[in-house]
Amino acid sequence: MMLYQRPSVELICGVDEVGRGPLIGAVVTAAVILDPAKPISGLTDSKKLSEKRRLELAEQIKAQALCWALGRAEPEEIDHLNILHATMLAMRRAVAALSIKPQWVLVDGNRTTDFGLPTSAVVKGDLLVPEISAASILAKVARDAEMQALHQAFPQFGFAAHKGYPTAAHLAAIAQYGVLAQHRRSFKPVRLALEQRGL
Repeated sequence: MMLYQRPSVELICGVDEVGRGPLIGAVVTAAVILDPAKPISGLTDSKKLSEKRRLELAEQIKAQALCWALGRAEPEEIDHLNILHATMLAMRRAVAALSIKPQWVLVDGNRTTDFGLPTSAVVKGDLLVPEISAASILAKVARDAEMQALHQAFPQFGFAAHKGYPTAAHLAAIAQYGVLAQHRRSFKPVRLALEQRGL
């Protein structure tokens, strides 16, 4: 495995996504350029943090980063493009929305897309690269808030608990209540549910 080597430039942007696996809602990405003069302690993979700590760090990142932006691809785009290409589109949108142009983009994972900038993919980047950790936190907090809003609108689906992932509870809710407009129709459990209803 290639060891992560940090590019020797000043303006490094970290990019990460949340929401590739769920059956519903947008895939949300974030791009963050941190301020070297204002280090933020405790940055790590958002999944390793409690919700309370994620929210605290998200506020700190928004206040102290040189710049940050969110990007997204909607369920219709996911169904049209497939989840991988939709994720890359959402990442490009996040980087394009930054108020400062980065000199280098570091993406979590093993593949990247064309940002029109020097780019590297970093496996386990959300653990190794503070900028990617910050991006993973902002993306997760943003998507969780959307799932919370969806839960308020459709409490019978239990989105606050499973965040749209294909849990037994979510699949049971789809079987009982049907498919929502926000569901990703190309994802197998949703597609099967639609077929069973003759839709």
